[in-house]
Amino acid sequence: MIKENVDKFGVLYVVGTPIGNLADMTYRAVEILKDVDFVACEDTRHSSVLLNHYLIKKPLISYHQHSKIGKIDLIINRLKEGQSAALVSDAGTPGISDPGGVLVAAAVEAGVQVVPIPGVSAVAALVSVLGFNADEFIFLGFMPKKKGRQTLLKSLQNGKRPFIFYESPVRFEKTMIEFGEYFSQDTQVVIGRELTKMYEEVIRGTLGEIIEKLPEINKRGEFVICLT
Repeated sequence: MIKENVDKFGVLYVVGTPIGNLADMTYRAVEILKDVDFVACEDTRHSSVLLNHYLIKKPLISYHQHSKIGKIDLIINRLKEGQSAALVSDAGTPGISDPGGVLVAAAVEAGVQVVPIPGVSAVAALVSVLGFNADEFIFLGFMPKKKGRQTLLKSLQNGKRPFIFYESPVRFEKTMIEFGEYFSQDTQVVIGRELTKMYEEVIRGTLGEIIEKLPEINKRGEFVICLT
């Protein structure tokens, strides 16, 4: 796919941002945010906190899962005019369980250069502290709430690789109980809650043990969960 005048286009930088601890920003990410013409972000209020922390002042354009095509066109047109932009999510790396992938696809289609600026990801953070071999694993993002959920769980029953997924505090307890119906009580579980934040917690045990102590587990915050 060859586009005209691509040499005059700006660059879309996909910038990983902290999942909780603002000190987890990389030097390169900070420099990129200082250099771009504008920032496309999920929530302008949320991203303003990050930018203010690093004394960065840039125009913000909201871009999220409910953004209409016109918003994508606006961003792409500015890139084609020669402006450069940083794409950030509320937390972590855009495109991973995040609507950023749609904007990246539009940029690629338009012939705009897309450059990754690696940063934090909750799934990578949990994998680093699992305590067992996870050279291969399946990442599910957020599990389906209804449609396709049972089919997915059945497909995972005989899997040989650990699988990792994100879960909200509202659905955490229900999900763990439901897993008890599909997987052995001896299945090993590692749960990361509020990773990198003040009340960070890593919980380990068998599925049976986790279900038994569900009433004691703090349900606040975001969860990333591994079963093997």
